[in-house]
Amino acid sequence: MKIDIQTGLLACAEFKLSPNCDERPNADDITGIVIHNISLPPNEFGAGFIDDLFLNQLDCDAHPYFEQLRELKVSSHLLIRRNGELVQFVPFHMRAWHAGQSEWQGRERCNDFTVGIELEGCDEKPFENQQYQALAAVIETLCETYSELTHHRIIGHEHIAPGRKTDPGPHFEWDYLNQLLQIRA
Repeated sequence: MKIDIQTGLLACAEFKLSPNCDERPNADDITGIVIHNISLPPNEFGAGFIDDLFLNQLDCDAHPYFEQLRELKVSSHLLIRRNGELVQFVPFHMRAWHAGQSEWQGRERCNDFTVGIELEGCDEKPFENQQYQALAAVIETLCETYSELTHHRIIGHEHIAPGRKTDPGPHFEWDYLNQLLQIRA
């Protein structure tokens, strides 16, 4: 697994450029990784609606839940599907719109300095082993590419937006991820 430092793209990921991104205030300030979960409709997987949301192509009439997403403009750097496949929506040196109102270690606006990784999942169901394997490989590659990133700078959306967000949720196995990262080190 390799990241092209010039383009900010992960070589093994399918790339679909989201319009929901912009320049980071400091392109060299990539100092955290935020893990999220997402499923559209909630608790359903594999329909392609996540891609549509990040690309501003979601048919809000396709499901009653989608009406509340009609004006939403969000993205993530990377999506890890249930089967471990990777889709990149924003180059890593750009700012993805994944964290919203957030604060971590005394810094607000976490989108400015973090990489957002979405796992196709929800708070109610366990994640797949393939997702953990892919996530560990991506984290290791990010840490090798961006010198300020370490295994100790990985957080959940719930940690930077407490009370507002719950992901990656109670089924996310932080200990298992840490074991995989130690094995890869």
